[in-house]
Amino acid sequence: MVDRGLLQSTELFEGLDNEALQRLAASTQSVELQRGDVVFAQGAVADHLYVMEDGIVAIVSKSDDGRESVFALMERGDLFGEMGLLDGLGRSAEARALEPAQVISIPYEVVHREFDAHPVLLWGVVSLLAGRLRSMDEALADSMFLDVAGRTAKRLLEMGGDLDEFVLPITQEELASMVGASRERVNKAIASFVRLGWIDQSERRYHILDRDQLTRRAR
Repeated sequence: MVDRGLLQSTELFEGLDNEALQRLAASTQSVELQRGDVVFAQGAVADHLYVMEDGIVAIVSKSDDGRESVFALMERGDLFGEMGLLDGLGRSAEARALEPAQVISIPYEVVHREFDAHPVLLWGVVSLLAGRLRSMDEALADSMFLDVAGRTAKRLLEMGGDLDEFVLPITQEELASMVGASRERVNKAIASFVRLGWIDQSERRYHILDRDQLTRRAR
């Protein structure tokens, strides 16, 4: 049974009443993924959107020569795959599971039906897109004003959240892709943080020792 409360917690569906939410939930499907499974490929026809139930899914952009850039990580409660709902075009990026995960798959036609019946719900779409644009603006600013060490510090702080000890949910190569630099340069930045006594690191396990200094480096 799909968690209706989880659906309603998303910006896109928070305005649905119980009856509409029940109709939506009845048309959804829960999909289990293993690490490396592709939810959708870049350029593929778009006909479903997704809500994360468990695990982590990366949103990945690929260049023509095969290089990848991970620009977002989707976790429980996050919604993705909505762009085709609005413009009818193919997928602008790939969605790939980074670990065993579970997602709720929702057909576009079902969402369209509810939006046609309740146009006020489209404000949820506006809110969702505004959040996406703010994130893109921040990422662009980071690429212009922060060096590799600064971007690495910021990503580590984002991954840890309020925790001083955490396990990085992605590989070093995937972290480098999110930072927008080579793995070697990101590893060099991490090594410098360890040397300065700001963090302790063992494989994917990190311990933030001096959050203030790491935060300053991320600005």
